[in-house]
Amino acid sequence: MNNNDADKFIYKEATCTDNSCNDKAKALTLKIIAIVSILVTSMIGVSAPLFTRSIPALHPDRNLFVIVKAFAAGIILATGFMHVLPDSFDMLSSSCLPENPWHKFPFTGFLAMLSAIVTLMVDSLATSVYSKKSNVGVNPESITHGAEPDREMASTVGHFHGHGHHYEDKLASGAKQLLRYRVVAMVLELGIIVHSVVIGLSLGASSNTCTIKGLVAALCFHQMFEGMGLGGCILQAEYKPFKKAVMAFFFSVTTPFGIALGIALSKMYKENSPSALITVGLLNASSAGLLIYMALVDLLAADFMGPKLQGSIKLQVKSYMAVLLGAGGMSLMAKWA
Repeated sequence: MNNNDADKFIYKEATCTDNSCNDKAKALTLKIIAIVSILVTSMIGVSAPLFTRSIPALHPDRNLFVIVKAFAAGIILATGFMHVLPDSFDMLSSSCLPENPWHKFPFTGFLAMLSAIVTLMVDSLATSVYSKKSNVGVNPESITHGAEPDREMASTVGHFHGHGHHYEDKLASGAKQLLRYRVVAMVLELGIIVHSVVIGLSLGASSNTCTIKGLVAALCFHQMFEGMGLGGCILQAEYKPFKKAVMAFFFSVTTPFGIALGIALSKMYKENSPSALITVGLLNASSAGLLIYMALVDLLAADFMGPKLQGSIKLQVKSYMAVLLGAGGMSLMAKWA
């Protein structure tokens, strides 16, 4: 090894291991504060839409709900584009990783693309399977009178029944729309949970007090409004109270759980080690593809191309502004997180 190579090796070792902001004791205090504050804000965010049925203006059928949902969708879209995807690019192109293959191929873009395609497949197949399971499209009567129908589905769309065949099309259409809401809620929750655990793990394993402070505030903002988006989807899915509570619970605890796991693994987990960079980088890329697909296709496109927004230019403009406001606010958070 010549002098030039030795200098490069020393520099690489320093950048991959040392940090002047490292303070384990102070970082631990900040992490405990992060667990409590993120748990509380996550619960507030995801629960808020679930308790708005008693407020007429925030009912899912009202315009204000559509605007708030558009704002939350902008948050989720910006999370994928401005936070998760850039983090994955940074990790998988790090100087701490070997030149071959990590610097020879754009793994982040490839995996994000693959993740979006897989999400489309899951989205489509889950809708098909759920439709067949609920007997949607076969005979509207079977939804309310068939053997072992989906009871929640029957209760949701049953008000169409009993008024003659005039309402059969509405019955099938309402049931299919409800199925879509349920699939969207499940797939979105899956993507957010993976992303939240990865964020928490990275935060919990870090001893860098310079970044943790800003990250805690940014994550509280992020979790609250991302939770609002998920909560809106759960509300539209018309689940029973127990299912709503379970989904809200898992969303609320995943990031704090990830932080606690990171603290427990901090002796083994080194955030700039090649194995950690590759694992978290690949998970982030997968999560980014899923979140971007869900935000654009299942949340924004579904609403903006739907009859409610297509029937009102004024509501469309308000919703566009809400999307830009949500995406802009979350993008600004990228300065600190």
